Amino acid sequence: MKLGLSALFSLVLVSGVLSVALEKRANPAGIDVSDFQTNVNWATVKANGIQFAYVKATEGTTFISNQFAQQYNGAFNQGIIRGAYHFAHPDTSTGAAQASFFVAHGGGWSADGLTLPGTLDIETNPNGATCYGLSTSAMVSWISSFVNEYHSLTTRFPVIYTTTSWWNQCTGSSTAFAANSPLWIAHFTTASSPGALPAGWSVFTFWQFADSGTNPGDADTFNGAFSQLQKIALG
Repeated sequence: MKLGLSALFSLVLVSGVLSVALEKRANPAGIDVSDFQTNVNWATVKANGIQFAYVKATEGTTFISNQFAQQYNGAFNQGIIRGAYHFAHPDTSTGAAQASFFVAHGGGWSADGLTLPGTLDIETNPNGATCYGLSTSAMVSWISSFVNEYHSLTTRFPVIYTTTSWWNQCTGSSTAFAANSPLWIAHFTTASSPGALPAGWSVFTFWQFADSGTNPGDADTFNGAFSQLQKIALG
């Protein structure tokens, strides 16, 4: 059948709309891994449909993951968009000192299209008081110190990983960071959404929804299309 120019144009538009709609529903799948996951087979991870990964790099100013290079470079070599994360210890040193340590040991950013901005993992203290013995105002100041130093060193604002309950309790429901730092919300559930978000954020960017799955580490999803994930990587 021969189509006129107007008919062809209409068909292209319809195809474009359909393609965009399908992409918006994509919600790329991801994982996050740490030193607890050894010798990750990134080719298998890629074959399983994983499109992004966050890799633990550091804790405080003393710990560097011995799996970081294998995980971070392995994901990159498979074309998986990856980023690094830092587990915060607000009771041991300043936010700026920890941001500097993080960047010096793999937590930086580059505009290569496959590197996400680093993440500040700020959550319940695994070794003591839930809020690390800090007041809500002191915690907000500590986070500000980390965020500002990371931005100064990389030109990017870090992603913030947290839970709603911890954030609202330990920062006093601070809304100071939502304008610049994307939210990575942790909430293990089989529901279709993570529920209430920490104060300040009206949307999440990443969601850690399970602590296990087909792939190593925790299971995550990106709240958007793959093209949007690429834009975050590119800055």
